[in-house]
Amino acid sequence: MEYVKVAPEEPPGFAGLTSKPVSTLPATETVVPDFNRRTPKQKKPHSGTRQHFPIGAKTEFFRRRFFPDTTRSDWNDWRWQLRNRIRTIKTLENIFALSEDERSAVLRHTGALPVGITPYYASLMDTADPQDPLRRTHIPVNGEYIKTPGEADDPLGEDHDMAAPGLVHRYPDRVLFLATGFCSTYCRYCTRSRMVGETGTGNAFSLDNWNKALDYISAHPEIRDVLLSGGDPLTIADDKLDYLLTRIRAIKHVEFVRIGSKVPTVMPMRITKDLVKMLRKHHPLWMSIHVTHPVELNAETTEAYARLADAGIPLGSQTVLLKGINDTVETMTEMVHGLLRRRVRPYYLYQCDPITGSAHFRTPVSKGLEIIEGLRGHTTGYAVPTFVIDAPGGGGKIPLLPNYVSGREGDDLLLRNFEGKTFRYHDDGGSNDAR
Repeated sequence: MEYVKVAPEEPPGFAGLTSKPVSTLPATETVVPDFNRRTPKQKKPHSGTRQHFPIGAKTEFFRRRFFPDTTRSDWNDWRWQLRNRIRTIKTLENIFALSEDERSAVLRHTGALPVGITPYYASLMDTADPQDPLRRTHIPVNGEYIKTPGEADDPLGEDHDMAAPGLVHRYPDRVLFLATGFCSTYCRYCTRSRMVGETGTGNAFSLDNWNKALDYISAHPEIRDVLLSGGDPLTIADDKLDYLLTRIRAIKHVEFVRIGSKVPTVMPMRITKDLVKMLRKHHPLWMSIHVTHPVELNAETTEAYARLADAGIPLGSQTVLLKGINDTVETMTEMVHGLLRRRVRPYYLYQCDPITGSAHFRTPVSKGLEIIEGLRGHTTGYAVPTFVIDAPGGGGKIPLLPNYVSGREGDDLLLRNFEGKTFRYHDDGGSNDAR
């Protein structure tokens, strides 16, 4: 098999912000405390780019077969992973036995949401089977060029709620900060497929856009929670991400920051000791990790999740329900159990957003309810995510539950448990309290 080195494609440039230490960059008045101050007895972390990181057996086989000239050290360098993402039909065909549907879909693609797969993440896919779950989420098929009723390029109305460049203010006390339009991998069902991966547009991050968003947050004291997303904020270099987090944490009314990222799952070697050391300075900091399938939970992601959890960062998972990929109780149970063992709390199970060309991924809503019912009562409550529809048109996340209320008889509420048995709960509206 011929080894083809992919032409480099770096994350979008950042005009106006050079790779200087964060202390030399524009500062705010508030000093952010260092939560990671080391005592003399503590060992200094290794360099952030070249360090020991596990490589699973399946991934090692893939590396030796398709990237034989690449050392283990290079493979575990997240920048190498970004530079060598699988992006062209030639590289895809060198690795995967493409179906005609896949091949023609890749060739006809233009615009945003290009093909982009880290070599690591490709190593988890079946190179021969087009129906492999992870492969289906990243290699296009012609179904994504079919627009069905109810679909839209911006179904959640984010552009409508854009209060500043890259800043969505929908909920009263929190904002969504789109820090970059770049991802390490591009999911074919991406909610922001209209904007991600297309360089040279207004969606590429810039210091000017960041400053406008920060000014808006500073001017609105009701904002207590900032969610960093994109694109993927963990594709931003450490010093620039440190700068942004420092600026946000310096706003006194911002109580905590969240990061939404797929990087710990699709490029786990990005979770370097240097990155974790930097993130620890910005507590309280939470992270929502995008997870799709139990096959992603391996030695590499176990290490990445552990580094984050050991740094005191609470971890939650976000999963999109996808037809034929993770839409069974058995698959979801295996995944949520694996997450809990890795100290990740299953947080959201999303009904797949009606993004243009996503019909082949969407399940009926009843399938999500079936999965929740198959989890609730049959395993620990910590393992049961909240099933939500992100309402089209900007309505926000609406939680859905199976109907456990069977009816009412007089003052008794009839409740159905996980075994299907009916129980009575005396519910007289507190009338006895007045007697």
